[in-house]
Amino acid sequence: MNLHLVVPTLFWPDRSQSEIYHGLPLPALQTILAKSQSNEESEHQLEAWLCWLFGVDKQRDWPVSPIMLQLDGEGIDIDGAYWLRADPVHLRIENNHILLADSQMLNISLQEAQAFAAFINAQLVKDGLMLLPLHADRWYMRVHPSPELNTHLLSEVAGRNINHLLPGGRDGVAWNNRINEIQMLLYDSPLNQAREARGELAINSLWLWGGGTRPESIQAPCPEIWSNHPFVQALSQASGAVGRHLPANAEEWLGEARSGDQMIVLDHLQKYAFYKDAYAWRNELVSLEQQWFVPLLQALKAKQIKRLALTAIDDQAGRRFTLTPSSLWKFWAAGRPLQSYV
Repeated sequence: MNLHLVVPTLFWPDRSQSEIYHGLPLPALQTILAKSQSNEESEHQLEAWLCWLFGVDKQRDWPVSPIMLQLDGEGIDIDGAYWLRADPVHLRIENNHILLADSQMLNISLQEAQAFAAFINAQLVKDGLMLLPLHADRWYMRVHPSPELNTHLLSEVAGRNINHLLPGGRDGVAWNNRINEIQMLLYDSPLNQAREARGELAINSLWLWGGGTRPESIQAPCPEIWSNHPFVQALSQASGAVGRHLPANAEEWLGEARSGDQMIVLDHLQKYAFYKDAYAWRNELVSLEQQWFVPLLQALKAKQIKRLALTAIDDQAGRRFTLTPSSLWKFWAAGRPLQSYV
């Protein structure tokens, strides 16, 4: 079989902190990278790169919302309508920055999401809008007519200063004003008082992103795709590929995978990279080494895998490393530290 392995934020996002790689025991990963043929790719956040891979054109935004609705919105008529994600977030003012924490930091249940949406909908009804919390942390809004709105992916802003990343376009001011009204509504809400009493972050804003209409065509890059990332699952379903949940490790995957082309998306590192948690990122990378890179390298040596392509992407750089069993004979290509690749 041929395997395309996708690992977002494989390299630490702050390129100046090369010391973060010191002492990491990663012999299998270093061997894979060193023995590979390397090609540069465009820098992308994961959702944007996935749209490119599946042949989805960018509209004003990458149309994540209508694609995800095919996974979340059973019974909802998607065709022809403009859908927008309006996800719960926590904003914190620090010096002159407004920092955003997404749902990974919020610990929100579906029941609580529905209560928040009902509270906010009392404000939105005057504009003919309604939030649909179809998942605990994936909230949707149908907008008519389609707005002239440009937004940033939630993964572009998580853990970052959003001062210069607010929605733009001709309708940007109106939507930013609408979100400001929602922020004032949430400021003193009993729902947030209850969250703070439990020691949890307040849900004090919404982040608009991923707007658009359903793409006419979504093309699967391979027949079988393995991932726990919801957008990968939605794209797999929409394209007709077989979407599979990720096993615990590569040994289990090798026991379940069919012959033919396969794709695996390991997004384990993203959360820690977004929030600059270097300790957790290092530990997770070591875990990926043991659970995935070591057995995949062994499978390549045993020719269970005929070709392994590893794509490392983030919003600063992208690179694809490709190797075959014969590549492992490159005795002159010794393993190098990860910092040498950035």
